[in-house]
Amino acid sequence: MKSAKSYNNFFTRGLLLALGVALGGAVPLLAAASPPGKAPDFGPNVAVFDPAMPAAAIQAQIDKVYSVQQHNEFGPERNAFLFLPGEYKIDLPVGFYTEVVGLGASPDAVHITGNVHSDASLPHNNATCTFWRAAEGFSVTPTGGAVNGTMQWAVSQAIPFRRMHVLGSMVLHQNDGWASGGWMSDSLVDGNVGAGPQQQWISRNSQWGSWTGSNWNMVFVGVPSAPQGEWPRPAYTRVAETPVIREKPFLMVDAQHRWSVRVPALVHNAAGISWRSGETPGQSVPLSRFYIAHAGTDSAAALNAQLQAGKNLLFTPGIYELTEPIRVTRPDTIVMGLGFATLKPTQGTAAMTTADAHGIILAGLFFDAGPQVSPSLLEVGPAGSQSSDAGNPISLHDVFFRVGGAGVGRTRANLVINSNDTLIDHTWIWRADHGTGVGWIQNTSDNGLIVNGNNVTAYGLFVEHHQQYQVLWNGGGGRTYFYQSEIPYDPPDQADWRSTASTNGWASYKVADGVKAHEAWGLGIYSVFRHPDVVLTRAIEVPHTPEVRFHHMVTVALDNLGEITHIVDDAGDAAKPGTPGHPRVDPRITVFP
Repeated sequence: MKSAKSYNNFFTRGLLLALGVALGGAVPLLAAASPPGKAPDFGPNVAVFDPAMPAAAIQAQIDKVYSVQQHNEFGPERNAFLFLPGEYKIDLPVGFYTEVVGLGASPDAVHITGNVHSDASLPHNNATCTFWRAAEGFSVTPTGGAVNGTMQWAVSQAIPFRRMHVLGSMVLHQNDGWASGGWMSDSLVDGNVGAGPQQQWISRNSQWGSWTGSNWNMVFVGVPSAPQGEWPRPAYTRVAETPVIREKPFLMVDAQHRWSVRVPALVHNAAGISWRSGETPGQSVPLSRFYIAHAGTDSAAALNAQLQAGKNLLFTPGIYELTEPIRVTRPDTIVMGLGFATLKPTQGTAAMTTADAHGIILAGLFFDAGPQVSPSLLEVGPAGSQSSDAGNPISLHDVFFRVGGAGVGRTRANLVINSNDTLIDHTWIWRADHGTGVGWIQNTSDNGLIVNGNNVTAYGLFVEHHQQYQVLWNGGGGRTYFYQSEIPYDPPDQADWRSTASTNGWASYKVADGVKAHEAWGLGIYSVFRHPDVVLTRAIEVPHTPEVRFHHMVTVALDNLGEITHIVDDAGDAAKPGTPGHPRVDPRITVFP
């Protein structure tokens, strides 16, 4: 976004200084760091809005960003809108690479009356490519859109919807058009949530007046108002409580205009929203303890020096080209991004590595593979990590990965988890099936996720199109709540895509043979083969032991080629084009409650 000099026409200089708004630069920024009066330098891609600003001025900035981001699926632009506590009346479309954040301690501190919406990015109401946008930490009374009083959130993957309060109803589609999945957590919807033709969805620790709609795989974890019905018709998986979770950290501004990052407390056996008493329990870290990074200015070496000096990191929106990994080594370090801040290795290294240290938090980061092959894009803990801290685990929130699409990208693995007890709280790990630099020998990636640590828990695991196992789980005691995966579209022939001499393809979800305990709930695995005579023998492969348990699985073969022959090992009917596979029970390895 470029300079908005016209703001001097809207306020007196005294009011601007009282509010602490920066008079220069790309967007007006409210000063609220410690000490009060010093404005955070968020750079040109962040707009900070105050309720005293005229609605027309706010709307102009929103419209300017959306004119770029509406169809900007693989563009370089990144944006964040930050709303200070108060009342707003606007039309807020959320486009690609755009994050909208309320800065209050509670979602109800920022209230928008109007039309907050995500629209299908393809013709004919098709939202299957509506990716990379976020709404977090505010309340909305929907008054616009196709149905008055209903918020339209037509989305698919990598769409955080967190700490939201909808004072009305919402739909997860556009005019009953196709959509391919999404995420909701720590959110309250007063009315109905209409899933419509959504293929799959995960809701964690949320509440609503009612829920309608099911398709292939709907998972509800820690949701007191989860809809009734038994798998597979409707395709509902209900888990009454979330066993362990730390909500995603968030920016906050208090009544004295002091900026901080709220770090929610770790909780066990949770149900419902965290802010039912007004605020999310936890601790606040002053923004002065963060180094605010800027793309094109801060090198990897400079950022590592800030980490070594004891700073946390806040990445402002942009693309950070990295000649070496960002190394997070100190316990309790917070590394978070705004506006889908993108980390891209350029020299065949990882983009980020962490120590095997308790309490590290990574949130709101987008990893994009570079043209040289990386061993991984993010490695959590070094190989052979042994420490365990279930009381203060490493946690990842809204951490996304892409290989190809915006250009050639190559990596062997995307996310490698070596540290025990790590929490994964929403991820999309995507080898691109369309865009630029896409092809079997162009955007190469063996695995999406490799888990070597023990007792790792994943909520909202979306992993797609990698060339071998999408997920390879080597650690014991793992748990997954919701899994969505399309296997690769583009194996050129069966001979080039076999995991063994007698096994066609690579299972989407593989639990290693030596694992004694693992459990997963709500798994959907799909094929969209583009070449004839290519099939997948097994969607899931697991060791046959009583403590390896899978609940509620479905396979679907789309388009007109190939099949998925079995769901788990050699159990389950084949999914053939036009005929969804049906879950089957193998008493040795599966449990269906």
